[in-house]
Amino acid sequence: MSADDADDVAEGRRRFRQRWTQTTDREHDDEPRTTLSGARLDPVYAPDSVGADTWPGFERIGWPGEYPFTRGIYTTGYLGKPWTVRQFAGFGSAADTNARFHRLLAGGSDGISIAFDMPTLMGLDSDHPMARGEVGHCGVAIDSANDMERLLADIPLDTITTSMTISGPAVPLFCTYVVAAERSGIAPAALGGTLQTDIFKEYIAQKEWIFPPEPHLRLIGDLMEWTQQQMPRYHPISISGYHIREAGATAAQELAFTLADGFGYVELGLSRGLAVDDFAPRLSFFLDAHIDFFEEIAKFRAARRIWARWMRDRYGATTDRAQWLRFHTQTAGVSLTAQQPENNVVRTTIEALAAILGGTNSLHTNALDEVLALPTEEAAEVALRTQHVLLEETGVASVIDPLGGSWFVEASTDRMETEVESLLAEIEAQSGDGTMTSGIVAGIESGWFTSRIADAADEYQHSLETGGRRVVGVNAYTNSVAQPLEVLRITEEVEADQVATLGARRAERDAGLVRDRLADLATTARGSANLLPPMLAAVRAEATVGELCATLAEVFGRYTEPADF
Repeated sequence: MSADDADDVAEGRRRFRQRWTQTTDREHDDEPRTTLSGARLDPVYAPDSVGADTWPGFERIGWPGEYPFTRGIYTTGYLGKPWTVRQFAGFGSAADTNARFHRLLAGGSDGISIAFDMPTLMGLDSDHPMARGEVGHCGVAIDSANDMERLLADIPLDTITTSMTISGPAVPLFCTYVVAAERSGIAPAALGGTLQTDIFKEYIAQKEWIFPPEPHLRLIGDLMEWTQQQMPRYHPISISGYHIREAGATAAQELAFTLADGFGYVELGLSRGLAVDDFAPRLSFFLDAHIDFFEEIAKFRAARRIWARWMRDRYGATTDRAQWLRFHTQTAGVSLTAQQPENNVVRTTIEALAAILGGTNSLHTNALDEVLALPTEEAAEVALRTQHVLLEETGVASVIDPLGGSWFVEASTDRMETEVESLLAEIEAQSGDGTMTSGIVAGIESGWFTSRIADAADEYQHSLETGGRRVVGVNAYTNSVAQPLEVLRITEEVEADQVATLGARRAERDAGLVRDRLADLATTARGSANLLPPMLAAVRAEATVGELCATLAEVFGRYTEPADF
């Protein structure tokens, strides 16, 4: 450690205590915390906790709430506020999912995360020919503001945050959310939550797009501008590494590709004339917690450090909040096995613990049966209680960044940072104009991202088939006395009812008004004005998500992925 580092560890401890005093405003935050056996715990541990005055490289580890935020963005860690317990849910009809939300909230969930079915994710109404057989199967079917009203009925949207995992038709779905809230008497400014809106990761991994990149980026820029003015509590973009990892990427690829996408959205905001210190705090991330326990912890810690450095040094962010990387985590769906599915409870617990020790800000834990079907009520409850056991019984939230200073964890964090920076440099090298955005688009169009992920997935599969990677129940310890699980099935009646309801709603609405509002949207799309006002007007007239997307597609066209063999 250099002599210029604020007089070493002692000065850092003094700064930490000063910030702790300034940020701790609840009486219980100063209460002593102990182990199960009664040993007193300090809020945070550092070299002086073991009698060391200096520690080489400690400036890269630092203190919680202090740049480069390796140890967390908040001075008080989970002592001030635990992570948000957020469970992802969506199946069948809006009424079915609403009932599940109410049970999750009554059971201790702090927020709701909406999973949409495949037609909705692709911007198709439930009566579209391509939607047949898919309505309500991997999430909830939402065709209009009326559906969104039923989905969110009796949920206090001004106090419960709502996360929506959708990108291609994200802005139309967002408009149904705003209108549904208006109809329940809640103004947009009171709404809090997150919209995924990450179209880059769709081109890279998940493949649920509608338009070419430029029109999608225009929609995202319009959303950023509109929410900046109208919804100060809302996060308009959640940059998602989860789907990149689930497609087969390595941990370093997940982080590098996700951070690159985030930098692209920062450049989009700057191109709209928005101030980075104003809009950057409203960007958030969505990361995967996979099964390699320590690698995942290192990934989360490196993510904060890289993001803070780039935001400060490259994009000019001057405030801590604009340099913070805040992220939601979901345990790894691809780590779950259909064989011996009860073992998935153990896998999910380990992955959740890695996310917590890595400093996640909110968390979803997968259910044991999700590899087979949508979760049953019982499986969803076990997944929820997994978080509660970790929070209430294990002591993992009693100390901030308890693994900080571990030789293995710090070396792994440094290694992850180096590997990610190398990948970011490869992406940037593909840029035609020096921007990260240009490098991302070039990598999408050339198939570079797809190729890198495919190679990683192929390598993993080969190691599984040759026995180099052992998975319990799959290629190791395969004997079992377990009986097949009963899983949740979505009946054909769900689709029939949804299609009938949609048809009745179309018959009841003012068809002429809908045509006029869609024509206004098309006219705006041909120009350069913000698309949110005419889209909201169309949604208030009961235009459907499919109609909104089809109207925009007539102007913008539809994207077709280039073939790559």
